[in-house]
Amino acid sequence: MEDAVLRRAISENLARQLAVMPAVVLTGARQTGKTTIARDLSGSERRFVTLDSAADLDLAERDPDTLIGALAEPPLTIDEVQRAPDLLLAVKRAIDSKRQRGQFLLTGSANLLLMRRVSESLAGRAGYLTLWPMTRREQLGQGREGIWDALLETREREWPELIRSQPDEQEDWRVSARRGGYPAPALELRTDDERAVWFEGYIRTYLERDLQDISAISALPDFRRLMRIAALRAGQITNQSGMARDADLSQPTAHRYLNMLETSYLTVRVPPYVTNRTKRLIKSPKLYWGDTGLAMYIAQENEPRGARLENMVLHDLLVWRDSRFKHAEVFYWRTAGGQEVDFVIEEGERLLPIEVKASRRANVRDAMHIHAFQEEYGPMARPGLVLHTGEIVEWLLPGVLAAPWWRVF
Repeated sequence: MEDAVLRRAISENLARQLAVMPAVVLTGARQTGKTTIARDLSGSERRFVTLDSAADLDLAERDPDTLIGALAEPPLTIDEVQRAPDLLLAVKRAIDSKRQRGQFLLTGSANLLLMRRVSESLAGRAGYLTLWPMTRREQLGQGREGIWDALLETREREWPELIRSQPDEQEDWRVSARRGGYPAPALELRTDDERAVWFEGYIRTYLERDLQDISAISALPDFRRLMRIAALRAGQITNQSGMARDADLSQPTAHRYLNMLETSYLTVRVPPYVTNRTKRLIKSPKLYWGDTGLAMYIAQENEPRGARLENMVLHDLLVWRDSRFKHAEVFYWRTAGGQEVDFVIEEGERLLPIEVKASRRANVRDAMHIHAFQEEYGPMARPGLVLHTGEIVEWLLPGVLAAPWWRVF
């Protein structure tokens, strides 16, 4: 299947924001499909320019107002806008001179809000959305993420039937982890060797070109060494001092490199849920990757560890979070005494705890930390899920349901 014919979960929210805001900024790692979505939305009604074009980039840097044509019709899509950060000042002037809905769609392969070179945030003028690599259900042509909304809205006693009623599309999670979600390796390439060629080309392009749009890096071998250490530590609490030591880098340099990986959406740090009631809580974030296939390649890992299944769950949750109109957040929870829940969805005053186990059958022990979380947060905590790799849907404890990952997302 071609990426152009597959629906993406974010499309509805993108169209909704364009109908409300003067500008929408769609960011995400390179090769996630931003340009495809932007071109599909543009059609005949929008002008389309890409700063991957040397001519357009030169004009954006020399005379941004001419490139934009502040009062011109129709609306404008600008692709890879991070390559000319000062262009956002011209976008602001154009919006302020003629404010209209859907005036600009800007795409970028870096988080503009985290880039030091970007001095204009378009506050009050733009909505910000993130396009992550494709979910498994997007790859299957369903154009969506997992059933997180349904779980939040459905009564506890109806969960087993809800989950069992999902399409019977079981697959080996290890295959899905190696494939990842970038459209090209996920949809077009069939073997691990073919994907390895693609991932190596992706990394080289990222290091030698895309990274320079964020910050000048001369010691690329050092940066790549830090990338591998970060890939090996996916799912762990971020320890910058330890990573700096293992990479033979100063701590400030390691800190800067990690921030750059996050700015370009290669990595994501999950914050802890730290609302404190009776327990001392860990307050450092956990490190994950935006794509499991790329992370496994960088880590030189042939077979995925359990942390890759956690990463797959997180990826689907991030797509869900960023595709919905109503605000939600994703955290993890860990006490100083070692109790831990892999992920906690916070939506309004509701909390949904999720534990991930790379085993074919969950047991009562797997539910105990969710149970502790529920006792800590009382009525705010919804029933919890223990996701496993088998086929059985069953209650482990009152309020803790075990379910196959492939029926949930």
